[in-house]
Formats: sequence, C-alpha cells, structure tokens
Amino acid sequence: MGKGKLAKFAEMAQNPLVVECPMSAISQGDFPLRGCWHRDFFRNTNPIVLELGCGRGEYTVGLGRQMPCKNFIGVDIKGARMWTGAKEALQSDMKNVGFLRTNIEFIQHFFAADEVSEIWLTFSDPQMKKVTKRLTSTYFLERYRRFLRSGGLIHLKTDSNFLFTYTEELLKANGIEPEFSTRNLYGTDTPAEGWGTEAASIQTYYESMWRARGIDIKYLCFRLAATPTLVEPDVEIPLDEYRSYSREKRSNATSHV
Repeated sequence: MGKGKLAKFAEMAQNPLVVECPMSAISQGDFPLRGCWHRDFFRNTNPIVLELGCGRGEYTVGLGRQMPCKNFIGVDIKGARMWTGAKEALQSDMKNVGFLRTNIEFIQHFFAADEVSEIWLTFSDPQMKKVTKRLTSTYFLERYRRFLRSGGLIHLKTDSNFLFTYTEELLKANGIEPEFSTRNLYGTDTPAEGWGTEAASIQTYYESMWRARGIDIKYLCFRLAATPTLVEPDVEIPLDEYRSYSREKRSNATSHV
C-alpha cells in the first residue's frame, strides 16, 4: 500500500466525522450507534439521509450544505476515496455530515427501525451479472426496509441505462409508482423546480466524466413501503456498453439511452 493511502487511512482514523466498522466488529455484538445516531452522533432529531456507495462523498457533503435541517451519512468501504469528503466536511465544521466505512451488504446492522428517512444511490455499479449485488434489487430493498421509515424516499441517479431500466421494471412488477423519473436529468423535459432539482444541483466525479462523454444522466425517486413482499422483474434488459467491473472503459462516447 502506498504512503499516500496510509496517510489518508491515518487521517480517517482521527476524523471525528468518520465511523469505521468492518464486519468482524459486527459479528462480536451490536453496533453501538445503531438506534443512537440522533442522540450520540448528530446530537439532534433531524431526519437522517444515507448516501450508499458515496465514493468521494460529493453528494453527502453537497446535500449537507444545501439542507442543514437534515443529517447526511455517506457509506462506502473504500476509505481512500471517502477521505476527500470527510476531510472537506471536517474543515468546513459541518455538524450534519458523517461517514460510515463498511460493506453495504451489512447495512441493516448499523441502523435501527425507522431511523433513516431517505437513501441516495449515486452512480452505483450496475452489477449486470448478479442481481443480488444491485443496490436497487429486492435483496437490498428488503434490507433497507429494516431501517427506512415506511414510505421513505429512495433516490437513484445513474449513467447506466441497464440499472435505470432494471429499477423501472422492478417498480412496475411491484406496483410502485415513482415520484419522479427522467432519462435525461439535464434535458428540457426536467422541471426547473420540484423533483429533480436536488439531483441536478450536485455533480459527482463520475457524473462529470460521463457527461463529458455525451452520456445522459438518469434519475428517479420512489417511496418504499414496509409491505408487501417484493418480487424481481421477469424481463430481459439490454446490457450497457461497458463492463460493470471497469466502469471507466467505454467503447465510445455515445449515449446509451
């Protein structure tokens, strides 16, 4: 491991806005902040919003600045990338932003029932080969239900036509009407106010990269009720023109809408 990464990990360990918790720690007992994020971490009762797969934390920090009346937690396993947002939030003395370094597969261990109000999924890996790894699959939605309040919002912002279409079809299969949906967030059909404005107000590193290649950004949000049991869609979805495990590699700059 390079000296740069080691230095970042050392800073993360000292950053009071960062909570690091490998799965080995969970197996030894309950996570101490579970059910206590309001009281022990944020020290307020404002709604908690998660960004799962936060990467560098641009959305976590950006939303925290825009909405001081809400608390935001960026979740990712890659600490060297998360370091950017965590350092910025600390230097800006942000009281409503935190970061949790862990595997998203175990996210249900870190929050109690009804503790979270919203979830953001920003440029998640589409995981075209394995359904259970997609962050909008029933596998993950059922986990979210354990801590997301009934009717809580889930936001998906993505460059991936595959992941966006898959999520649309999943909502249809379960009779869920999206609150808002667009295949071109920055197109003329997107309202200047209301749904979509928060999604369009912040651009991540990946987003600027995809837009520079002429790729349209998709966005939808929907409410997840506590019941009934969810089912997977039975449809064939065209694959994106890149491999999910190497998202930087694209065959051309053509939009894959």
